[in-house]
Formats: sequence, C-alpha cells, structure tokens
Amino acid sequence: MRIVVLDGYTLNPGDLSWEDLASINGVEDFIVYERTRSKRVITRAKDADILFTNKTVLTAEHFEELPNCKYIGIFATGHNVVDVAAAAKKGITVTNVPAYSTLSVAQHVFALLLELCLKIQEHSTAVRAGEWSKSIDFSFRKSTLTEIAGKTLGVIGFGETGRKVAEIAYTFDMNVLAYKPNPDTSYSHENFSWVTFDEILAQSDILSLHCPLKEDNHGMIDKNALAKMKPSAFLINTARGGLLVEQDVADALNSHKLAGAALDVLAAEPPPEDNPLLTAQNCIITPHIAWATKEARIRLMNAVVQNLKNFLEGNPTNVVSK
Repeated sequence: MRIVVLDGYTLNPGDLSWEDLASINGVEDFIVYERTRSKRVITRAKDADILFTNKTVLTAEHFEELPNCKYIGIFATGHNVVDVAAAAKKGITVTNVPAYSTLSVAQHVFALLLELCLKIQEHSTAVRAGEWSKSIDFSFRKSTLTEIAGKTLGVIGFGETGRKVAEIAYTFDMNVLAYKPNPDTSYSHENFSWVTFDEILAQSDILSLHCPLKEDNHGMIDKNALAKMKPSAFLINTARGGLLVEQDVADALNSHKLAGAALDVLAAEPPPEDNPLLTAQNCIITPHIAWATKEARIRLMNAVVQNLKNFLEGNPTNVVSK
C-alpha cells in the first residue's frame, strides 16, 4: 500500500512525527511532500492507494488519472478542496477531522479581542522604544483601553467553536447573542439569546464569525451589513475570509464606521499585496494560525491516523458526503 501526503508542511513543519501514519499495517511506501502545486498532483499521486491533502485541490479530472486511489484523508475540517461527489463516483472514500481545533480557535478569538481592547503590542513596542522612560506619568497609555465585561458578543454560527467562544465569554461577564439559520432552541444560558441576523448586527459590541463558507453566506458582511453595526463595534473572523467583502470592511474601518477588526483568515491566502485590509486602520491580521497550536496539530495527526485505520478495518469514520 502506497501513501502520498501532498502537502504535509502546515500540519507538521518538523515538530511532529509521521511515524504513526507510516507504520500502519500494510504500508509499504510512504512519501511526504511539503507542498504540491496543482499541475504536479498527477505525477506525485498517480500510483497512490491512499492520499492525504490539506489545501491541495483534488478534482474530478485528477481522479480520472488516479486509478489506484481508494481513500483521501483531509488534514482539516473543511472539505471544499476535494470534489467529494466525483470521488464517490470513483469509489473513493473521503474523510475529514472535525473539532480538533475548537479550543485553539476559541483561544485565538480572545487573543485577538484582547489585543483590540488593550493594544498590548502597541504599548509594549512604545515601552521598548523608551517612551515610558521619557514620560512624566507612572501610567503611560497610547490609546483608550476597553473592558469587555458587560459587553455583548455576537456569534454567527453556533457549532462547537461558537459555543466554546460563548462559554469563555460568560467567564468575562459578557452577554452573548447567537445567530444561525436553524437555531438549537434547547441551548440556554442566563446571559444568552438567539436573535435574527439583523439583530445580531445591530446589538453586538463584538461580532465573531464561526460559520462555514457557503454559497448563501459568501460576502455576508458587506457594506449593507456593516451599516447596521455600531460604529464602536469590533469584528472578528476566524472562520473563512470569503464571509467578508474585504473592500467594504476596509472602507468601514478607514471611515470610522467600524471601530476595529481582527482577522485570521482572508479571501485569498496568502493575500495579494494590494488587499485593502492590509493597510486598513485598526485592523489586526494573523496568517491563518488559529487552528495551528501544537496541541491542536497533535490531535489532528492522531485523528488522521485513526481515520485511516478505521477505513482499512472496514469501519470508516468521519466520512465526508455531499
């Protein structure tokens, strides 16, 4: 059995081991490529029985040239990189790994939020540059600081990550609103309410996105949505960049119709140098790292191994279907 990993670098840049995957019973050939461009997929994968991908796209055209492939494991929760319907027609099982990064993403949300509120890096940089030493005051501040207790956090998308974010918010004495098309009305908390899309825009002091990207929500945070938000509001996105109309968000920030944004995802990754958010006012951007703590990647690796073992034993788990 031949296993080919098409783009292993983001999961394992060298601080984890492939041994558990490579030593699965029946594996005779195990090859890891750090990255694979689309035009090289066939060359690298043509004799593989098992394929693994993170962001390398696999299409119906690829499957026509991969006669040995019986299984594709995705190093992620999202599965839009694989044409699942085309894979099914070829008898290829596709699996993903749900929920491995819930804790890490929720942690990142609050790292972004606290940076927006407290400007930690700005103040640290100023101190190291000698500005505090030159100040006549014992308490040196570069900007207004914000306390999050009592603020309203709006969560769009209320799956595992959205709920974990809400749980953390309660410990900060925040109020939580949530919106999703089909709300789970069994969920309740004294500081929680289900609301409509327009209500969550209008009432949130902080709006955090945790929904998958679909055709019906692509660009949902556009100029019309932003116009319904408080000018004092913060926008946080650790979900998918395509949920935003990026020019509209940049315009809102630059015209002070939105107080700040903190984003871990962009529509194109890596972003082009002319992405308007890269120069927008009060906009924090991290390079799609919310999922990538070592602990989360260990959970991901373990789940990938278990998914493959279950498939080989005839009991596939986390199978993706269209």
